[in-house]
Amino acid sequence: MDVTLDMHELYSFCLVKSRIFCVSHPKPVVHTHFIMEDSIDLILQDHSEVFPTNRPHPVVSACIGALLTGLYGVWSMFALPGFHKIPWSLKVPYLPSSRDQTQNVMKLLGGRRGRLADLGSGDGRLVFAASAAGFQCTGFEINSILVAYARSKACWKGVPRSQATFVKKDFWKTDLSPYNNVTAFLAPGVMELLGEKLLDELPEEALVIACRFPFPNWPQKSFVGSGLDQTFAYDISSVRSQLRTTAK
Repeated sequence: MDVTLDMHELYSFCLVKSRIFCVSHPKPVVHTHFIMEDSIDLILQDHSEVFPTNRPHPVVSACIGALLTGLYGVWSMFALPGFHKIPWSLKVPYLPSSRDQTQNVMKLLGGRRGRLADLGSGDGRLVFAASAAGFQCTGFEINSILVAYARSKACWKGVPRSQATFVKKDFWKTDLSPYNNVTAFLAPGVMELLGEKLLDELPEEALVIACRFPFPNWPQKSFVGSGLDQTFAYDISSVRSQLRTTAK
């Protein structure tokens, strides 16, 4: 009985003090300083099994890498073709118009007719909306994939070429004087230079509509929407008059 009690006492004492060599019986009982070390090793082994490391599995890492590479490839097909033909300062990535933005443009075009040039027409959604309202539209786009998509959609929808035409052409190198309506959804960095081109080429009765990014120093005729879907309308004759007055 005494030996059994001594063993329990020794076991409890070793759990608290970790490394203790103790003999409480006239005879050597046990070298108990290994008990805590063995216990710690056992706990660590159990812990590693219950709580695995946070390193991702190689298969998961490979799948994520392949997915990101694929997404980049799809994006580059739409955004990059044709960029090498455009000076760096004039490059604008493809960003489609939202439904609200397209509706806002059509509101500003209300009551007008004639020829319309969409600068950077993308997938053609604005051209299709304007052609349905009676405009003779030309979509300028340098991305051959987007041009092919827009042409295919026009053919599928049965839109005649007299109403909607998509050309793979750099509008910066194109004379825009035949158009009395111009729409543009580009980038802030090119708006000032685009304004200079439009002032030089467009007829007096022309209306220019800018999506999201306004022309700097141009007096607005009207605007519709707010935030990212805001669109601005400019009457070229009023802009020219205002700029001439400011210059004096």
